[in-house]
Amino acid sequence: MEDLPFSDVSYNKYIAEEKLMGSRCRGCGALFTPPRSICPVCFGSAMEWVTMEGKGKLAAFTCIFIAPPSMTAQGYGRNRPYCVGVVELVEGPRVAARIEGVDASNPLSIKVGMAVRAIFPYRTDKGGADSYLTFEPA
Repeated sequence: MEDLPFSDVSYNKYIAEEKLMGSRCRGCGALFTPPRSICPVCFGSAMEWVTMEGKGKLAAFTCIFIAPPSMTAQGYGRNRPYCVGVVELVEGPRVAARIEGVDASNPLSIKVGMAVRAIFPYRTDKGGADSYLTFEPA
């Protein structure tokens, strides 16, 4: 992996390349996504980039009907809710992301524990397009 700093800027650079990355502590082996520069388990700073498979299961979710301005601009709101969840990756770490391909207007149809996989759709914003992390049922 490149020698990029463990930061949100680097993490988002990988997301733009359609890669889900995390960091692994060389001291104790703990994994984190998004990456961390210091291990909260052993407090070591010897971290390395790790490519995550992008598969996991939905650990928790919420359906949002009252959208913030950025989501309202994308067409979400009372009549078109969206789902955000916490995904437990097969490697172990948990990551929060939007969950697509589910019926957010019917939360009972979404099941905790269902298999999901990472996808990297593009959105156009301020004249450019960039990829972002989301998950969909596998």
